[in-house]
Amino acid sequence: MPFKTTEDWQLHDTAGQRKYLNASEFRQFLAAADSYRQRRRALCYVLAYTGCRLSEALALTVQQFDAELRTLTFRTLKRRRLSFRTVPVPDVVRDMLCQIPTAADGRFWPVHRATGWRWLKPAMRRAGIAGAMASPKGLRHGFGMRAAGQNIPLPLIQKWMGHASLTTTSIYLDAVGPEERQFASRLW
Repeated sequence: MPFKTTEDWQLHDTAGQRKYLNASEFRQFLAAADSYRQRRRALCYVLAYTGCRLSEALALTVQQFDAELRTLTFRTLKRRRLSFRTVPVPDVVRDMLCQIPTAADGRFWPVHRATGWRWLKPAMRRAGIAGAMASPKGLRHGFGMRAAGQNIPLPLIQKWMGHASLTTTSIYLDAVGPEERQFASRLW
């Protein structure tokens, strides 16, 4: 498979469907996740509130969690060099992680990536989310879009998401739907 350039990254699939959860889908997803038991629910919340990749979340250990500062430190994947990034989390995520028993190696979720994916699918279905955005990557892209929509500085979004290039992060400035309508309404 050829290497993807930043021009290849799109927030829509080939049929034009969004690849990210919008604000209402984000809320619906978390509401659906609330019906899960503690461990699964926490995984859903970590993915939704940090923009991390599924494999990054599953590799997370108690040593990478700072309850006092309310941060998670992820080993960033898709980098040639060993790289870590620290992402702040809301109190609700901190509280969930404090209650989860960890495995002998300190991991919060000692499961395979396929199992993590299977945990998320029913929450997406319950939330009525289908298509390209109904995935861990949809949560990641949704995080980027929400951050850009709240005017978080682009270099900070880049840091939180672990992008090597600011150009990659800039795709989240491509406002669509309600975000784009908000800008257009200034002209009306």
